[in-house]
Amino acid sequence: MKIIEGKSVSCVKGYKAAGCAVGLKKSGKKDMGLIYSEVPAVSAAVFTTNVVKAAPVLTDMKHVQNPTTRAMIINSGNANACTGDQGIQDALSMAEKTAELLDVKPEEVLVYSTGVIGQPMPMNIIISGIEQCAGALASGGDEVHRAIMTTDTKEKCIFAEIELSGKTVSICGIAKGSGMIHPNMATMLSYVVTDAAVSKEVLTAMQKKITHTTFNMVTVDGDTSTNDTATIIANGCAGNPIIDKAEGEDYKTLYDAVYYVTEYLAKAIAADGEGATRLMEVDLIGAETEEQARTCARSVASSSLVKAAIHGADANWGRVLCAMGYSG
Repeated sequence: MKIIEGKSVSCVKGYKAAGCAVGLKKSGKKDMGLIYSEVPAVSAAVFTTNVVKAAPVLTDMKHVQNPTTRAMIINSGNANACTGDQGIQDALSMAEKTAELLDVKPEEVLVYSTGVIGQPMPMNIIISGIEQCAGALASGGDEVHRAIMTTDTKEKCIFAEIELSGKTVSICGIAKGSGMIHPNMATMLSYVVTDAAVSKEVLTAMQKKITHTTFNMVTVDGDTSTNDTATIIANGCAGNPIIDKAEGEDYKTLYDAVYYVTEYLAKAIAADGEGATRLMEVDLIGAETEEQARTCARSVASSSLVKAAIHGADANWGRVLCAMGYSG
């Protein structure tokens, strides 16, 4: 696998992307992004476990079941969460407007929102913003990884290349997340975009398994958000033989690459946690089962006293032992 600096989503074959400042943020920074696959793609997603789910999450839980996906529209500055029936209608309107402009079906559009909870969506700005982003696709300018940021202080983007049966395959991962970060995902949005040919069934199982041991093991502040979504999309433009079984050398190569990209994004989110000065990793060795290891490691990583010791550069290992002890 080769990591390449300076490349983003639009450098993956068959995709166009745009990030625009449409007026959702008072700062005037970029606040809406659009990712478009020029050919039908397959997608998979893992969503927040919070019982209170934002309107875009409820919408995408249905749309991701569609056999094909063509676009992802993302806004920052407003989470469209706790906004009732109107919020659902606004999320659907975002999908419909995007579909109209790109000449695809509404159910082929995934919708994402991040930002302030409980505020109605300013749909006049949203709709004109979608038009602006759709128009910007042709320019080739791609700053979607900047447009999705909220309290993030750093961009989170990684681009990798691998070979599958002699074909060069690209994988790009982008994410946002800084606060409300806790196991089972948090105020985070993640997008892994690839031109690999892979079946929806294999991609779905892959996404679930990888998220379980990457994003779902990150904790910063103990809060689990309403909008968290980790999505992967694959359009097959690389031309490799389709991977339709979770076995073989091509499958392992793709799995390992997607895992690397996802783990990179998970660590980048933890390192950029609100007020963070350290990135702490917990390696638990010798557990009888993976679930035991997850439970114990999560307890240590979530412990306020352990985090205080790490912050203060105080090697108080008793706090680590204590957190393991009460993990169950």
